[in-house]
Amino acid sequence: MDSAPTSAFAAVIVAAGAGLRAGQSLPKQFARWRGKPVIRHSAEAFARAGATPIVVAIPAGADETATAALGGIPGVRLVAGGATRQASVRAALEALAADGPRAVLIHDAARPLVPPGVIARLVDALAVHPAAIPVLPVADSLAAADGDVMGAPASREALRRVQTPQAFDFAAILAAHRGWRGAADAGDDAQVARAAGMDVVMVEGDEALHKLTYAADFAAAGPLPLRVGTGYDVHRLAAGEDLWLGGVRIDHSHGLAGHSDADVAIHALVDALLGALGAGDIGTHFPPSDPQWRGAASDRFLAHAVSLAAEAGYAIGNVDLTIICEAPKIGPHRAAMRTRLAQLLGCAEDRVSIKATTTEKLGFTGRSEGIAAQAVATLVLD
Repeated sequence: MDSAPTSAFAAVIVAAGAGLRAGQSLPKQFARWRGKPVIRHSAEAFARAGATPIVVAIPAGADETATAALGGIPGVRLVAGGATRQASVRAALEALAADGPRAVLIHDAARPLVPPGVIARLVDALAVHPAAIPVLPVADSLAAADGDVMGAPASREALRRVQTPQAFDFAAILAAHRGWRGAADAGDDAQVARAAGMDVVMVEGDEALHKLTYAADFAAAGPLPLRVGTGYDVHRLAAGEDLWLGGVRIDHSHGLAGHSDADVAIHALVDALLGALGAGDIGTHFPPSDPQWRGAASDRFLAHAVSLAAEAGYAIGNVDLTIICEAPKIGPHRAAMRTRLAQLLGCAEDRVSIKATTTEKLGFTGRSEGIAAQAVATLVLD
């Protein structure tokens, strides 16, 4: 297993581009991806690995947006980028000159995931080399293009996919940028290093360093189109209690005992919905220790779970509920339960399934000491 890097190093994150191809409402480095701005992912990764300082090259006038995206991450500094990637890196390196770090890792903000193992391999390589880059082999067959016509084949064995972050002796890469001649249009800093005569060693990269480029890259990390949750609940039967099941009051010699109305069917269904959302369980939202829920109608709990789903952008796909008891018989009440639950869920009745079974006189349900229910719920992106 890769160990965390032990040498102190600085980091540069290049985030000064327009990011227009990603189809977002703002430059892609500031767009949200997996719950936070793209740029924040890599900045946090470098901070965890011990990089200090972390200089981020941003578009002119984007200070407020960048500050909001990076707030709370230690050691972050902002610098205005240039007209090209190379110019932005040069500006960031110059901003680090007074710090004089031994090493620097230079990274593209559009690669949000930075595995600690890659950082460790790069920093370790700098112990014996002035520059190191992460690479991956090429899996596909390659050919030169002659317009729209296939040209000569190329040898994939001699080629590598180059990623970032790229690691350098700080003084050497700063001198290489300062000594660059011609247009500042190098594709990456390894090219600048090679032009200055530096040997660039290759270390193992990682597929996680995928670069976000197009709108589809963001769509792939969006909300799940389908979420599934399960729920299970039990309540004991007691004399003198009303029996509520599936939102319907049923005449019976015993009712279910609990802090609320103890509708075991709805409770299982609420837990299934909360589970699909990753939002805890019914006790988290309605603790039994809270007196306001004593005797409360369970349909309030279900309405809460449905509203949480709607706020997250989901609608009810379907629910499947199984009630486990010896008595009362569920069949005569199934249609009423189905209608009531569909109303509470805000969905068509054909999306609600209610089944009943016994345990053949075995266990607490078989002895008519209580009723159990289990539920499965699916949520679909609305």
